[in-house]
Amino acid sequence: MAVTIREVASAAGVSVSTVSRAFTAPDQVQPTTRQRILDAAAELGYSPNPAARSLRGGGTGTLGLIVPDIANPFFPPIIKAMQARARHLGYTVLVADSDEREADELAAIAAVSKRVDGMILWASTLTEGRLHELAGQMPLVVVNRHVPGIPEVRISLSAGIAQAAEQLKAYGHRRCVFINASRAELSRGKSIQESFKALDLSLSELGPYEPRFETGVHAATLVAAHDATAVIAHNDLVALGVLHQMANLGMSVPRDVSVIGIDDTLLASVSTPSLTTIRIDPEEIATRAGDLLIETIARTTGRAGPGLEVHPPFVEIGSRLIPRASTGPAPAH
Repeated sequence: MAVTIREVASAAGVSVSTVSRAFTAPDQVQPTTRQRILDAAAELGYSPNPAARSLRGGGTGTLGLIVPDIANPFFPPIIKAMQARARHLGYTVLVADSDEREADELAAIAAVSKRVDGMILWASTLTEGRLHELAGQMPLVVVNRHVPGIPEVRISLSAGIAQAAEQLKAYGHRRCVFINASRAELSRGKSIQESFKALDLSLSELGPYEPRFETGVHAATLVAAHDATAVIAHNDLVALGVLHQMANLGMSVPRDVSVIGIDDTLLASVSTPSLTTIRIDPEEIATRAGDLLIETIARTTGRAGPGLEVHPPFVEIGSRLIPRASTGPAPAH
């Protein structure tokens, strides 16, 4: 007969739930107690069965994450960090890509939802009504999408954008362009408009387009037509497209035009010239979003216990400017 978790609990002198936490969420158990449990399990020959544990607890031990574009270099570090955090707390992560299309997002949710205990939706394209309906069916966290009543992780670009505007003004820029590549993240464009207006910087907006490299290639020609001396792009991929096309047009960055991205992906530091960008910490996002979802699952199922920092339904992540070679003094006219 296989050794049961009750036998391990009896041998270690602890409750069954403490044994369960020792294997699924070790940071929630005192080190001395956990070691006593591990010793008892080894002596009895006990091996936890994840499938059986999921059936007994009514859960899968898996978290769902739907991102807009898994090919965007911004997301792999976040996915990796979230997997590490989830593993530390006894979960695995199932990832799917929505391609920033509502139909694809709905299909991904339908495919993933029955296999996870809760889900994180990044910059969801769904209506508030659909999101509330989904939140009524399972624990849900949204990232970069504000929906009243649903736990949210928001990336605040205010500090980074303000620093970018200050740098451009100090360099003597007056006419700038923002390449908008998202219909979902309306707050990003609003924050940029407000920061540039506060410093009396003229800002024209192009888009919204798709947040891809090709968008930057297309927009670069329009930037030249606007006679702008500085560009801030929706993300690093779009900014890199601008750098590429500016070179094709015979324009020099930053001599003729300065370019700023958002995200601080690996590509930003190795591009030519290296890209000035607004950094968002992927590990912080992953940790806070993962913890908030696990806390939401615990509240929903009534399994909340010690060991997790309790976050409010709203969590904000900050940003900062990383100056590099793609920004410089405005050209003299």
